[in-house]
Amino acid sequence: MRFEGGEEVGERGVVRPRRVEDRRGPAGKTLLDDRDVVPELTSENARPTDVPREALTGRGIEPPGVRVAKAEDRANRQMLEHPDSPIESVAATITWMSTFEFDTPYGLARAHVHPAPEPRAALVLGHGAGGGVASPDLVAVTDVARAEGVSVALVEQPYRVAGRRSPAPARQLDAAWLAAIDYLVAGELRSLPLLVGGRSLGARVACRTAEVTGALAVLCLAFPMHAPGRANAASRLHELDAVTVPVLVVQGERDPFGMPPAAEHRTVVQVPGNHSLKADLEAVANAVRSWLPGVLAQIGQPASR
Repeated sequence: MRFEGGEEVGERGVVRPRRVEDRRGPAGKTLLDDRDVVPELTSENARPTDVPREALTGRGIEPPGVRVAKAEDRANRQMLEHPDSPIESVAATITWMSTFEFDTPYGLARAHVHPAPEPRAALVLGHGAGGGVASPDLVAVTDVARAEGVSVALVEQPYRVAGRRSPAPARQLDAAWLAAIDYLVAGELRSLPLLVGGRSLGARVACRTAEVTGALAVLCLAFPMHAPGRANAASRLHELDAVTVPVLVVQGERDPFGMPPAAEHRTVVQVPGNHSLKADLEAVANAVRSWLPGVLAQIGQPASR
Protein backbone atom coordinates (compact mmCIF):
# COMPACT_ATOMS: atom_id res chain seq x y z
CA MET A 1 0.00 0.00 0.00
CA ARG A 2 1.32 3.47 -0.90
CA PHE A 3 -0.01 7.00 -0.58
CA GLU A 4 -0.33 9.69 -3.21
CA GLY A 5 -1.64 13.13 -2.33
CA GLY A 6 -3.19 11.86 0.90
CA GLU A 7 -4.98 8.97 -0.82
CA GLU A 8 -4.28 5.27 -0.61
CA VAL A 9 -3.46 3.39 -3.77
CA GLY A 10 -4.41 -0.23 -3.23
CA GLU A 11 -4.70 -3.52 -5.04
CA ARG A 12 -5.14 -3.59 -8.83
CA GLY A 13 -4.47 0.15 -8.99
CA VAL A 14 -7.77 1.10 -7.36
CA VAL A 15 -7.56 4.53 -5.81
CA ARG A 16 -9.25 4.63 -2.43
CA PRO A 17 -9.82 7.80 -0.41
CA ARG A 18 -8.74 8.05 3.17
CA ARG A 19 -10.88 6.47 5.89
CA VAL A 20 -14.00 8.48 6.65
CA GLU A 21 -16.34 8.24 9.58
CA ASP A 22 -18.31 4.99 9.68
CA ARG A 23 -21.94 5.97 10.09
CA ARG A 24 -24.85 3.58 10.25
CA GLY A 25 -28.11 4.33 8.55
CA PRO A 26 -31.41 2.40 8.68
CA ALA A 27 -31.10 -1.37 8.91
CA GLY A 28 -27.43 -0.98 9.78
CA LYS A 29 -26.41 0.23 6.33
CA THR A 30 -23.08 2.03 6.26
CA LEU A 31 -23.03 5.63 5.10
CA LEU A 32 -20.04 7.77 4.24
CA ASP A 33 -19.86 11.40 5.28
CA ASP A 34 -21.94 14.22 3.77
CA ARG A 35 -19.70 14.79 0.78
CA ASP A 36 -20.29 11.18 -0.29
CA VAL A 37 -24.07 11.49 -0.60
CA VAL A 38 -24.87 11.70 -4.30
CA PRO A 39 -28.13 11.59 -6.27
CA GLU A 40 -29.76 8.28 -7.09
CA LEU A 41 -29.11 7.54 -10.78
CA THR A 42 -32.35 6.80 -12.59
CA SER A 43 -33.59 7.18 -16.15
CA GLU A 44 -35.43 10.31 -15.06
CA ASN A 45 -32.53 12.26 -13.56
CA ALA A 46 -29.54 10.83 -15.42
CA ARG A 47 -26.83 13.38 -16.04
CA PRO A 48 -23.07 13.35 -16.70
CA THR A 49 -22.01 14.14 -13.12
CA ASP A 50 -22.17 10.48 -12.00
CA VAL A 51 -20.37 9.38 -8.80
CA PRO A 52 -17.49 11.51 -7.49
CA ARG A 53 -14.19 9.91 -6.55
CA GLU A 54 -14.92 10.71 -2.91
CA ALA A 55 -17.68 8.08 -3.00
CA LEU A 56 -15.20 5.26 -3.54
CA THR A 57 -14.61 2.65 -0.90
CA GLY A 58 -13.04 3.81 2.35
CA ARG A 59 -10.77 1.08 3.63
CA GLY A 60 -12.51 -0.96 6.30
CA ILE A 61 -15.97 0.33 5.37
CA GLU A 62 -18.48 -2.14 3.96
CA PRO A 63 -20.43 -2.26 1.69
CA PRO A 64 -18.18 -0.62 -0.93
CA GLY A 65 -20.27 2.39 -1.93
CA VAL A 66 -23.53 4.22 -1.46
CA ARG A 67 -26.01 6.16 -3.54
CA VAL A 68 -28.94 7.89 -1.86
CA ALA A 69 -31.28 10.66 -2.87
CA LYS A 70 -30.18 14.30 -3.07
CA ALA A 71 -28.09 15.53 -0.15
CA GLU A 72 -30.41 18.52 0.19
CA ASP A 73 -33.37 16.25 0.93
CA ARG A 74 -34.48 16.88 4.49
CA ALA A 75 -35.02 13.18 5.17
CA ASN A 76 -31.55 12.26 4.04
CA ARG A 77 -30.06 15.01 6.19
CA GLN A 78 -32.00 13.61 9.11
CA MET A 79 -30.64 10.14 8.38
CA LEU A 80 -27.08 11.44 8.40
CA GLU A 81 -27.43 13.65 11.46
CA HIS A 82 -29.62 11.23 13.44
CA PRO A 83 -28.63 7.74 12.27
CA ASP A 84 -30.66 5.99 14.94
CA SER A 85 -33.99 7.46 13.86
CA PRO A 86 -36.25 5.18 11.75
CA ILE A 87 -36.80 6.53 8.23
CA GLU A 88 -38.13 3.63 6.17
CA SER A 89 -39.00 5.78 3.15
CA VAL A 90 -35.39 6.90 2.78
CA ALA A 91 -33.99 3.45 3.42
CA ALA A 92 -35.88 2.21 0.38
CA THR A 93 -33.99 4.65 -1.89
CA ILE A 94 -30.55 3.25 -1.11
CA THR A 95 -28.74 1.20 -3.72
CA TRP A 96 -25.10 0.21 -3.63
CA MET A 97 -22.54 0.87 -6.31
CA SER A 98 -18.78 1.17 -6.51
CA THR A 99 -16.56 3.24 -8.75
CA PHE A 100 -13.08 2.06 -9.67
CA GLU A 101 -10.24 3.66 -11.59
CA PHE A 102 -7.57 1.53 -13.21
CA ASP A 103 -4.81 1.74 -15.78
CA THR A 104 -5.13 0.68 -19.41
CA PRO A 105 -2.55 0.82 -22.21
CA TYR A 106 -3.95 4.25 -23.15
CA GLY A 107 -4.58 5.90 -19.81
CA LEU A 108 -6.82 5.75 -16.80
CA ALA A 109 -10.29 4.21 -17.24
CA ARG A 110 -13.20 4.13 -14.85
CA ALA A 111 -15.89 1.55 -14.10
CA HIS A 112 -19.13 2.09 -12.20
CA VAL A 113 -20.31 -1.26 -10.86
CA HIS A 114 -23.99 -1.71 -9.97
CA PRO A 115 -24.26 -5.15 -8.36
CA ALA A 116 -27.44 -7.19 -8.43
CA PRO A 117 -28.52 -8.49 -5.01
CA GLU A 118 -27.93 -12.13 -6.02
CA PRO A 119 -26.12 -11.91 -9.36
CA ARG A 120 -26.36 -14.72 -11.89
CA ALA A 121 -24.42 -12.93 -14.63
CA ALA A 122 -22.60 -9.68 -15.38
CA LEU A 123 -23.20 -7.11 -18.11
CA VAL A 124 -20.41 -4.68 -19.03
CA LEU A 125 -21.55 -1.66 -21.07
CA GLY A 126 -19.63 1.05 -22.91
CA HIS A 127 -20.77 4.59 -23.73
CA GLY A 128 -21.21 6.43 -27.01
CA ALA A 129 -18.61 8.54 -28.78
CA GLY A 130 -19.52 11.92 -27.30
CA GLY A 131 -21.59 10.86 -24.33
CA GLY A 132 -20.97 9.22 -20.99
CA VAL A 133 -22.25 6.39 -18.87
CA ALA A 134 -25.19 8.48 -17.61
CA SER A 135 -26.88 8.25 -21.00
CA PRO A 136 -30.60 7.62 -20.35
CA ASP A 137 -30.73 4.38 -22.35
CA LEU A 138 -27.72 2.96 -20.48
CA VAL A 139 -29.36 3.89 -17.19
CA ALA A 140 -32.64 2.26 -18.23
CA VAL A 141 -30.85 -0.94 -19.26
CA THR A 142 -28.92 -0.98 -15.98
CA ASP A 143 -32.20 -0.93 -14.06
CA VAL A 144 -33.64 -3.77 -16.14
CA ALA A 145 -30.52 -5.92 -15.88
CA ARG A 146 -30.27 -5.58 -12.10
CA ALA A 147 -33.94 -6.53 -11.77
CA GLU A 148 -33.13 -9.70 -13.73
CA GLY A 149 -30.26 -10.59 -11.42
CA VAL A 150 -27.49 -9.25 -13.64
CA SER A 151 -24.78 -7.02 -12.17
CA VAL A 152 -23.84 -4.10 -14.44
CA ALA A 153 -20.54 -2.32 -14.95
CA LEU A 154 -20.54 0.94 -16.92
CA VAL A 155 -17.09 1.60 -18.34
CA GLU A 156 -15.70 5.04 -19.17
CA GLN A 157 -13.00 5.01 -21.83
CA PRO A 158 -9.70 6.79 -21.04
CA TYR A 159 -10.42 9.67 -23.42
CA ARG A 160 -13.59 10.47 -21.46
CA VAL A 161 -11.87 10.15 -18.09
CA ALA A 162 -9.23 12.59 -19.38
CA GLY A 163 -11.96 15.10 -20.27
CA ARG A 164 -11.84 14.74 -24.06
CA ARG A 165 -14.99 14.38 -26.16
CA SER A 166 -13.39 13.17 -29.39
CA PRO A 167 -12.97 9.38 -29.28
CA ALA A 168 -9.64 7.63 -29.60
CA PRO A 169 -8.82 5.40 -32.63
CA ALA A 170 -10.56 2.03 -32.75
CA ARG A 171 -7.48 0.03 -31.79
CA GLN A 172 -7.01 2.14 -28.66
CA LEU A 173 -10.67 1.86 -27.73
CA ASP A 174 -10.56 -1.91 -28.13
CA ALA A 175 -7.35 -2.25 -26.10
CA ALA A 176 -8.70 -0.10 -23.25
CA TRP A 177 -11.97 -2.05 -23.28
CA LEU A 178 -10.13 -5.37 -23.06
CA ALA A 179 -8.12 -4.03 -20.12
CA ALA A 180 -11.37 -3.02 -18.42
CA ILE A 181 -12.89 -6.46 -18.97
CA ASP A 182 -9.76 -8.14 -17.57
CA TYR A 183 -9.87 -5.89 -14.52
CA LEU A 184 -13.55 -6.48 -13.83
CA VAL A 185 -13.64 -10.24 -14.33
CA ALA A 186 -10.63 -10.59 -12.03
CA GLY A 187 -12.33 -8.52 -9.34
CA GLU A 188 -15.90 -7.26 -8.90
CA LEU A 189 -17.42 -9.55 -11.55
CA ARG A 190 -15.36 -12.62 -10.79
CA SER A 191 -16.92 -16.01 -11.68
CA LEU A 192 -20.02 -14.48 -13.28
CA PRO A 193 -21.04 -15.36 -16.88
CA LEU A 194 -20.13 -12.36 -19.01
CA LEU A 195 -22.41 -10.32 -21.26
CA VAL A 196 -21.11 -7.20 -23.01
CA GLY A 197 -22.53 -4.29 -24.95
CA GLY A 198 -22.93 -0.56 -25.14
CA ARG A 199 -24.53 2.27 -27.01
CA SER A 200 -23.36 3.42 -30.46
CA LEU A 201 -19.54 3.50 -30.39
CA GLY A 202 -19.56 1.32 -27.27
CA ALA A 203 -21.66 -1.27 -29.10
CA ARG A 204 -19.11 -1.41 -31.92
CA VAL A 205 -16.26 -1.93 -29.46
CA ALA A 206 -18.20 -4.71 -27.73
CA CYS A 207 -18.86 -6.46 -31.04
CA ARG A 208 -15.28 -6.22 -32.28
CA THR A 209 -13.92 -7.71 -29.06
CA ALA A 210 -16.71 -10.18 -28.22
CA GLU A 211 -14.74 -13.27 -29.18
CA VAL A 212 -11.63 -12.20 -27.27
CA THR A 213 -13.57 -11.37 -24.11
CA GLY A 214 -15.45 -14.67 -24.21
CA ALA A 215 -18.77 -12.86 -23.95
CA LEU A 216 -21.85 -15.09 -24.05
CA ALA A 217 -24.12 -12.41 -25.55
CA VAL A 218 -23.93 -8.84 -26.83
CA LEU A 219 -26.38 -5.96 -26.30
CA CYS A 220 -26.22 -3.11 -28.81
CA LEU A 221 -28.08 0.14 -28.24
CA ALA A 222 -28.28 2.35 -31.34
CA PHE A 223 -25.67 0.49 -33.38
CA PRO A 224 -24.28 2.96 -35.97
CA MET A 225 -24.52 1.06 -39.26
CA HIS A 226 -22.91 3.87 -41.24
CA ALA A 227 -21.99 7.53 -40.92
CA PRO A 228 -25.12 9.70 -41.16
CA GLY A 229 -25.85 11.80 -44.24
CA ARG A 230 -23.47 9.94 -46.53
CA ALA A 231 -25.06 8.02 -49.36
CA ASN A 232 -21.95 5.96 -50.04
CA ALA A 233 -20.75 5.61 -46.46
CA ALA A 234 -19.04 2.33 -45.64
CA SER A 235 -21.23 -0.17 -43.82
CA ARG A 236 -20.25 -1.48 -40.39
CA LEU A 237 -22.49 -4.50 -40.68
CA HIS A 238 -19.44 -6.77 -40.73
CA GLU A 239 -18.80 -5.90 -37.08
CA LEU A 240 -22.22 -7.25 -36.16
CA ASP A 241 -21.93 -10.24 -38.50
CA ALA A 242 -18.66 -11.28 -36.84
CA VAL A 243 -20.44 -11.92 -33.53
CA THR A 244 -21.45 -15.57 -33.20
CA VAL A 245 -23.23 -15.37 -29.84
CA PRO A 246 -26.77 -13.99 -29.34
CA VAL A 247 -27.06 -10.28 -30.13
CA LEU A 248 -29.84 -7.82 -29.37
CA VAL A 249 -29.90 -4.54 -31.29
CA VAL A 250 -32.29 -1.86 -30.02
CA GLN A 251 -32.57 0.79 -32.73
CA GLY A 252 -34.55 3.98 -33.14
CA GLU A 253 -36.98 3.86 -36.06
CA ARG A 254 -35.62 7.17 -37.40
CA ASP A 255 -31.95 6.57 -36.64
CA PRO A 256 -29.90 8.43 -39.29
CA PHE A 257 -27.10 5.92 -38.72
CA GLY A 258 -29.21 3.20 -40.35
CA MET A 259 -31.11 0.06 -39.38
CA PRO A 260 -29.26 -3.25 -39.03
CA PRO A 261 -30.99 -6.32 -40.42
CA ALA A 262 -31.99 -9.25 -38.24
CA ALA A 263 -29.99 -12.45 -38.63
CA GLU A 264 -29.74 -15.98 -37.25
CA HIS A 265 -28.14 -14.96 -33.97
CA ARG A 266 -29.29 -11.34 -34.06
CA THR A 267 -32.57 -9.87 -32.84
CA VAL A 268 -33.36 -6.30 -33.94
CA VAL A 269 -36.03 -4.36 -32.08
CA GLN A 270 -37.16 -1.02 -33.48
CA VAL A 271 -38.35 1.55 -30.96
CA PRO A 272 -39.76 5.06 -31.42
CA GLY A 273 -37.19 7.82 -31.87
CA ASN A 274 -33.77 8.40 -33.33
CA HIS A 275 -30.17 7.60 -32.42
CA SER A 276 -30.49 8.93 -28.87
CA LEU A 277 -33.20 6.39 -27.94
CA LYS A 278 -34.63 9.00 -25.56
CA ALA A 279 -38.09 9.16 -27.14
CA ASP A 280 -39.39 6.00 -25.46
CA LEU A 281 -37.10 4.66 -22.75
CA GLU A 282 -39.77 2.22 -21.62
CA ALA A 283 -39.70 0.62 -25.07
CA VAL A 284 -35.93 0.29 -24.78
CA ALA A 285 -36.30 -1.26 -21.34
CA ASN A 286 -39.01 -3.65 -22.54
CA ALA A 287 -36.86 -4.85 -25.44
CA VAL A 288 -34.04 -5.75 -23.07
CA ARG A 289 -36.46 -7.15 -20.50
CA SER A 290 -37.89 -9.53 -23.11
CA TRP A 291 -34.50 -10.65 -24.44
CA LEU A 292 -32.46 -11.08 -21.28
CA PRO A 293 -34.29 -14.05 -19.69
CA GLY A 294 -33.77 -16.10 -22.85
CA VAL A 295 -30.06 -15.33 -22.82
CA LEU A 296 -29.78 -16.28 -19.16
CA ALA A 297 -31.60 -19.53 -19.86
CA GLN A 298 -29.19 -20.36 -22.71
CA ILE A 299 -26.18 -19.93 -20.44
CA GLY A 300 -27.75 -21.97 -17.69
CA GLN A 301 -28.77 -19.10 -15.43
CA PRO A 302 -32.48 -19.07 -14.55
CA ALA A 303 -34.22 -15.73 -14.99
CA SER A 304 -35.23 -13.71 -11.95
CA ARG A 305 -38.67 -14.53 -10.56
